[in-house]
Amino acid sequence: GEVKGLGLLNVETRMQPEKRLRLSKATHRATGLDVSGYEIHIGETDGPDCERPWFDMSGRAEGASSADGRLRGRYLHGIFSSDAFRRAYLSEIGATAGQINFEAMIDDTLDALADHLARHMDMDLVKDIAAPV
Repeated sequence: GEVKGLGLLNVETRMQPEKRLRLSKATHRATGLDVSGYEIHIGETDGPDCERPWFDMSGRAEGASSADGRLRGRYLHGIFSSDAFRRAYLSEIGATAGQINFEAMIDDTLDALADHLARHMDMDLVKDIAAPV
């Protein structure tokens, strides 16, 4: 079958038999900054907007950009967790980035969640329930 997309990028995606799920790294063409994230998709995309990639990944061009440059897409998720890339990207589009340290924020949030659970749950009971039978 065939399903019409939103039409925001001039691309066509063909579904493939196997889902791709893996951690990957790429280099942002405009800044040379490296990013990492995860690919999760079950299609291959091509079309005129793929002729304007914005990343290099394992020696190949990756991503698509609209003709006016206002819309971009790619299969690598999580790229904005890189503080340097996020700041450079926002600057490139005329926005001001905050000074968030993403990794430290995630660590602090997970530590706070763990402390909260330890205070309010019977962790020995949780371990007993989760133990293999």
